[in-house]
Parts: sequence; structure tokens; C-alpha cells
Amino acid sequence: MEEEVLGKAYDGRLMRRLLGYMRPYRALVGLSLLFLLAQSVFQTMGPLLTKIAIDKYIRPNGAPTFLDRWLPAEPWSGLSAIGLVYLGVLGGILVTEFVQTYLMQYTGQLAMFDLRKQLMAHLQKLDLAFYDRNPVGRLVTRVTTDVDVLNDLFASGLVTILGDILVLGFILAIMSRLSVLLTLIMMAAMPFVILTTVIFRRTVTESYRRIRVAIAKINAYLQEHITGVVVLQLFNREARSAVEFEGVNREHMEAYKDAITAYGWFYPVVEFISMLALAGILTYGGFRVQSGALTLGVVAAFLQYGLRFFRPIQDLSEKYNILQGAMASSERIFKLLDEEARVVAPAMPRKVTDTIEPIEFDHVWFAYKDEDWVLRDVSFRIEPGETIAVVGHTGAGKTTLISLLLRFYDVQRGAIRVGGVDVREMDPLELRRQFGVVLQDPYLFTGTVGENIRLGTEGIAEQEVEAAAEQVNLLDFVRALPQGFAHLIRERGGGLSTGQKQLISFARALAHNPRYLILDEATSSVDTDTEMRVREALGRMVTGRTSIVIAHRLSTIQRADRILAMHKGQLRESGTHQELLAHRGIYWKLYQLQYKDQERAA
Repeated sequence: MEEEVLGKAYDGRLMRRLLGYMRPYRALVGLSLLFLLAQSVFQTMGPLLTKIAIDKYIRPNGAPTFLDRWLPAEPWSGLSAIGLVYLGVLGGILVTEFVQTYLMQYTGQLAMFDLRKQLMAHLQKLDLAFYDRNPVGRLVTRVTTDVDVLNDLFASGLVTILGDILVLGFILAIMSRLSVLLTLIMMAAMPFVILTTVIFRRTVTESYRRIRVAIAKINAYLQEHITGVVVLQLFNREARSAVEFEGVNREHMEAYKDAITAYGWFYPVVEFISMLALAGILTYGGFRVQSGALTLGVVAAFLQYGLRFFRPIQDLSEKYNILQGAMASSERIFKLLDEEARVVAPAMPRKVTDTIEPIEFDHVWFAYKDEDWVLRDVSFRIEPGETIAVVGHTGAGKTTLISLLLRFYDVQRGAIRVGGVDVREMDPLELRRQFGVVLQDPYLFTGTVGENIRLGTEGIAEQEVEAAAEQVNLLDFVRALPQGFAHLIRERGGGLSTGQKQLISFARALAHNPRYLILDEATSSVDTDTEMRVREALGRMVTGRTSIVIAHRLSTIQRADRILAMHKGQLRESGTHQELLAHRGIYWKLYQLQYKDQERAA
């Protein structure tokens, strides 16, 4: 999706928010600005020293200069002194530019560190409905590419613009004092430079917009197709994917080609105009020197100032595009930061009790979008310590029940209560801390086996990790690894079988000692041997806990105290395995289609 639009080159509201990230480092910024001011002064000193050397020693005219009290009258000594001063000026430029650049780059990195940290923290607070609407590649672009654009603004853009303006101001002031007419000749070239700059700016602005769009597309495409590389290879889609990526990549290349072309003609054109202005100064200044109205030193100084006068203008035109790109990036970043989570803790959340309480669904209605109801008037109650199995066809609303119970979404009608308290009155973090969840597709992070079981919970001791692994029949496998629980797992559990990853997920849920256990089709993708090991573990896991099991395996369902049969978002039947079979309704049909063969095989 082409989400990039051309925004304003400067937006005061956005700039104030951006500068807020620099406020904690205002001391560093202030010091950098002092060095910037010193650097600008040093850059204007060179032509003045040249003028003094010519008018006092090379072609003396008797006119006083501001350095007369410190300069000797003898030419060789005077020129040597001016040379040393010039060397000091060059050294001053070197030191001030280095310190100023270092300080702003460092400050920019500090500000971007804070911004990225804020973005990541905000992304983790947003509810699942937000991720349903936004692809991962786009969000990655926000935290990486867009923040890098802002770093260019902080580290070089704003300060460089200010430095260029200071240099231009100093040069104009000095040139006006030296000769108003020569200054006017220099300024006569400005309309042509401005016209060239406007054309250049429009061209590269559009190119940069296309470049940013292309980068976002590349990020999204790579994220999707690298994650799904197994499917690509399974269906021999590598060639097709390569062709598609070539198209996305070509958009990026073509956009850069236009920008390169613009830069290719812009600098030579501005250089040509500046040379014309210098030629005018040389011609008119030469006549004025011959007539005695100007000194040779003034003309020489103007020629040097002319070369320095157009350079900041070229830089300003380029920094304009950095500024506009930063405004566009900041608008997208702040739009993300301003996104409000729909599932939040109330101002005064109700405390979650330390005991196992009944769970109640009271006439629950829910739709992910508008009134396309996924759940319709669902009501049931789970007593403490009871094991409930939820069955139904795909799309019946089984997983949605779990998402609502854990407050990943909030119901539109009705209520879900734990211990008589509406879950919307609870802090989602405290609520979810009471639950252990094992999903159908186990997700492991890069790290060790032990770290994937703990997931950063410091209160889980090594003995508890081993006990959890032993209870889910994982300990033998872990001990067979070269480094045991310190064995490093690659991204998404690469190198482990689905069953091994699922057992780690079971150990993870058990190690956190939850009061409530949720198994969302946790055994549907494992082999028979692993299922037997999981089945043994389940008997121990559900003991003393309230458990909700969404399962496709009959063996798991038969262990439940009660079975809930869902159909098209409605709770149609509730009872034990034998009761529902005798009823010959929805569950009986599911049994005939799905579970009967499993029972025969067993």
C-alpha cells in the first residue's frame, strides 16, 4: 500500500514534538550551537585575512585595518604573521567542526534511542486488533527507516541549516561593508539560483517520496516471504517470488535514478551561475581597482566570498528534502504513537484474587468488524478446578472465546467474569498473569531452552524449570542436548521438531504455575509419540487448575469434565462425551466426521 504522501516541508506542531526528544540533552545541544557559531565565524575570516595581506603588504594602499596594532610594518614579518593567523583559523575550523559534528551526532543517537524505545514499548501495549489492521513490515519500517530519517534531521539537518544561515548572514554583512555594488552583482545571480533550486527540490522531493514507498514495500515483501519461505519452496514459487521482488526492487532503483539525475544537473548549474557572478565581480571590480575606487584586496576577498556564498545555498536545497522527509516520517511515527489501545486497564482496576475462581460467559456477543458476529449470545460457567473441552468446526468461535477471556479483545455485548468480576474491570497484565496458555503453533524466541521456558520471569528458579520440563516429559530430551537448558535455540525454534517446540511451550506454561490453563489445539500438530507424552503430562497439568481445552483429538476431549459444542458462533450443546453422543446433535455429527476413526485406531 502506498501510504506515503507528500507533507509540508515544515510543520511547527511536529517539530515541537520532535524537539521534545532533544530537551533532555539541551546542554549538549547548547554546547554544539556554541561551536557552530565559532565555526561560522572562522569560515568568514579567511577572505578578510587575504584582503589585509594584499592591501597592507602585497599592494599597500595605506588604508587602516583592524589588525594594524598587532601586525608588524615589515612585509615579510607581516605576511608571516598573517600566515600563522590563517593557519590558526584553519585549525579552529577543524576543531570546531569536529566537536560540533560529534556532539550533534551523539545527541541525535541519544534522541533516536529514546524514540525507538518508546515505539517498542508502545507497540507492546497495543491490542491485537491493531495488528489485525497493520502488516508487520510497515511497523518495522516505522522503527527502523523512519527513525533513521529523523536521525539525519537531528544529527545534521537542523544544525547544518542553522550553520548555513549563519555563514550566509556573516558573508552578506562583511561583503556589504566592503562594497555595496559588488554585493549587488553577487545578489543578481540569486533569482536564477532560486529558480534552479525550486525545480531541483520538486524533482528530488517526488523521488524521495517514491524511494520511501519502495523501501516500505521491500520491507513488507521480505518479511512476508522470508517468514513463509517453507511454503514458497514447497510449492516451487521461488522463481515467481524472485520476479515479484525484482519489480519491487526496480521501483526503488528507478526512484533513485531520478534523484541521481537531479543531483547530476543541479550542482553543475549552480556552479555555472556562481561562476558567472564571479566573472561579473572580477570584471567590474577590475575597472574599479584601475580607477582607484576599490582596492585589490577587496576584489580578492569578494572572489573568495563568492565561492563560499553559493555553497550554503546548495546545502540548503538538499537539507530542504531532509526536512520534508523528516516531517513525513515524524507524521507517521507520531500517528503510530498516538494510536490508542482499545484494551486498557481501568483507572481503578479490581484486584485479581489469589484463589481459583469460577469463570462465567454471560450472553457474550462479539464481532471483529461492525456487526459481523463471531460469537452470538454465548453463556456458560466453568467451576473452579473443572476441565472444559471446546469443540466445533473451523470458524465456530472457539479461539475467540480464549481471546476474549484474556482481554486481547473486549466484548461488544454481555460480560465475561472471573470470580464474579468483569474482566474489563481488571488490569489485562494482572489477568493474563493468572493463565498459562499453550497455542497450536508454538513460538520460540532466539535464546536458550531455559530462557524460552522462563520468558524473562526472574522468580522461576532452575529447579522449577527442571521440574516443569520433567512434568511434561521434556527433561530427557533436554539432558540429551550438548548444553542442556543452556542449549541455544535459533529463530522461531529452527532445528527443533514441532513436537519438541510444543513440549517446551507446555513447560513454559507449567513453569509459571498458573491457576488457569488454556490449551488451544495444542496437540493437533504433533506426532503420535509426542501426543502420548503430552497426554501423560496433561493429566498432571490440569490437576488443581481450571482448564479450557480446544482440541481436535478425541483422547483429550474424553478427559474433560464437560464438553462445549460451538456452531456458527453459538453454544449449541454442553455435556459429557457420552451425554452428547446420546443427544445425537452437533457433537454427534463431529464425532462421526472427526473422532470416530481416532477411537477405532485407539
